[in-house]
Amino acid sequence: MIKKTSSGVATARRGKTAFAAAVVAVSTLVSAPVAFADRVQVKIENLTSAIYFTPLLAVAHSRSVDLFSVGKPASDAIATIAEGGDVSLAQAAAENAGAVTAVAPDLLAPGKSVTLELSTNNSQRFLTVAGMLLPTNDGFVGIDSVRIPRKWYRRTVDAIGYDAGTERNNEVINGGGPLGVLGIPADPGGNSGTGASGVSASTGGPVESTYIHIHRGILGDRDATGGESDLDSAVHQWQNPVARITITHRPNRAKYSGK
Repeated sequence: MIKKTSSGVATARRGKTAFAAAVVAVSTLVSAPVAFADRVQVKIENLTSAIYFTPLLAVAHSRSVDLFSVGKPASDAIATIAEGGDVSLAQAAAENAGAVTAVAPDLLAPGKSVTLELSTNNSQRFLTVAGMLLPTNDGFVGIDSVRIPRKWYRRTVDAIGYDAGTERNNEVINGGGPLGVLGIPADPGGNSGTGASGVSASTGGPVESTYIHIHRGILGDRDATGGESDLDSAVHQWQNPVARITITHRPNRAKYSGK
């Protein structure tokens, strides 16, 4: 038998997030019970030292549902998560495709964890998770269509940071966040500088892909009142993985006992 986790459990079905500066607000509605549904718990741990996760979306879905794929262009739903932390578009798209969803409504700080719970049926055997990495321009943490373990089993996977390829990584904090607005919304940890000119290929930054790819991390600099980047190279840089995700499948006892 598996042991219960000590983390709190958050359950949600529909949520809307709005990101402005360092404040993230989410309106979350709880899904209606599903008769004889299994419970899938998803524990997400932030493994970074200075990167925050915006509201995290967990989706249990069939094989035919695909929210993102590495090496392919990001959808508007994923771009909206990666650029501004808004999961509402992706959540609606997943639910319209027959998936079930849960949202962690708050920022997840470095070293912290959150546990979500999904009520699933036999066709919803795959798990996708996504949430923005802050402070980045269009970085997100995610896993794509990971197989949910068998009943009463647990599976742990490491999640890496991806770049959505939808916005140039200029590393300038200016309150940006809406789709198509260049810039980083905020640094929740308060470790950033100001007055940066912006990182670009012309100033020595890398040429960026327009497809979803593994994030190169933060370039940053040590100039708190200028330089090319508002991010601190000694604070904000990370190495993958950025998260650990534990998936626990708890079947509905009544379904198997005949009650």
